[in-house]
Amino acid sequence: MSSNAHVPVLLRPVLEGLNIKPDGCYVDGTFGRGGHSREILKQLGREGRLIAVDRDPDAIAAAPEFLTADPRFELIRGESAQLETFIDERKLVGKVDGLLFDLGVSSPQLDEAARGFSFLRDGPLDMRMDPETGTPASEWLATVGEKELRYVLRKYGEEKNAARIARAIVEARAAAPISRTAQLARVVEDARLARGEKIHPATRTFQAIRIFINRELEQLEAMLEQSVKVMRRGARLCVITFHSLEDRIVKRFMRDASREAEQYRGMPDVPQEFRPTLRLIGKAVTATGDEIAANRRARSARLRIAERN
Repeated sequence: MSSNAHVPVLLRPVLEGLNIKPDGCYVDGTFGRGGHSREILKQLGREGRLIAVDRDPDAIAAAPEFLTADPRFELIRGESAQLETFIDERKLVGKVDGLLFDLGVSSPQLDEAARGFSFLRDGPLDMRMDPETGTPASEWLATVGEKELRYVLRKYGEEKNAARIARAIVEARAAAPISRTAQLARVVEDARLARGEKIHPATRTFQAIRIFINRELEQLEAMLEQSVKVMRRGARLCVITFHSLEDRIVKRFMRDASREAEQYRGMPDVPQEFRPTLRLIGKAVTATGDEIAANRRARSARLRIAERN
């Protein structure tokens, strides 16, 4: 377990961004190891409520008892893309005061070799956020066509050498199944022949396959759309991203939701249903040098905040 495992990223900006009310209702849509949830709960009074969601059974099992035993706290195992369903079941649609989404893979997931997320630790090539559902990365790689693989690497990893890597993977699997993270990392390294890069040659390939396997971008788009529906007026939406694909989606969503519908833009009288649903709060927040020194995961983190109109 790394020293970063329980360190919540951009904690102070998140707490300030949520503008927490002691008696409010808040949602941590990506519980992880509960770092943000723990601090949010500290700011809630007796009437406050915090609902957390995570699809990783390991995250649910590792939730500390002081959180799960707190009557103000509820932890749900499920996908954040089911947000509206979870909130509707609790009769809280339109009553949520703040939502937090801390995207991407968590430090404990990366640190556990058996989960197959990291090219730095040899383990089964799995990569599923919920290992009880979906298809492991190794099974997908065993059958995916070269053209589709090239598309996935280029779209979700922004990998310039997608064609060369896809061809190398297809050739390698013909000789032996690619079932381990170290195997895939070696194939990518040999294919890219990268020189002088700051990141590991396999970084973008692993990112691309993980995002595709877990449908992360589709999940994100659903979460954002549903967040507006469940929040009350004045509620805050805080989203932490870790790469440009996520950040572009969040930035575009918040920007579009903060404007009138195009056909009414600039007009004095805009029907209610076409008025902006969000108001942007400041610019994107990044980690300070001190936080990055204490927690390397924070170096690529970017927080965007919006308020419900």
